[in-house]
Amino acid sequence: MSNRTRGELVMAVTATARRHHAAYTLFNQAMAEHLGLHPTDLQCVSLLALEPDPRTTGEIAELTGLTSGSATRLVDRLEKAGLAERHTDPHDRRKMLVTLTRGRTPEIEAAWDTPGKAFDQALEDFTDDELTVIERYLRRTTDVGTEQTARLRTG
Repeated sequence: MSNRTRGELVMAVTATARRHHAAYTLFNQAMAEHLGLHPTDLQCVSLLALEPDPRTTGEIAELTGLTSGSATRLVDRLEKAGLAERHTDPHDRRKMLVTLTRGRTPEIEAAWDTPGKAFDQALEDFTDDELTVIERYLRRTTDVGTEQTARLRTG
């Protein structure tokens, strides 16, 4: 049990979360540079890999928080880098779906090998209950971040 007050604990979590975000942002930038990508492009690849189905450029704009024009340019860069390709939507021929390609997958997986092991190791000594709390915290703060991004962009 901690001797800190709830307010002190919340302040400590908030400060640590800010440091975590900054460290992960810098890591993402370094990984993107290592792979010859823009950091936003790497994040888009990561987000698309989590999606069960191909996405339209408009949906990619929503996922990434980009404008539709910026998302189109992002998909253009991903295609040029051999990371994604566009296909006509079989249900609506007016739409194009974006899928990740397998072409650079081995390179990206190799680049993630050492960091992935390090991130896994950082979680090793947490109990299953603690991991459940961490996941809940991350989901909630992700939702808050998404909501606040939308709020800031809509004025």
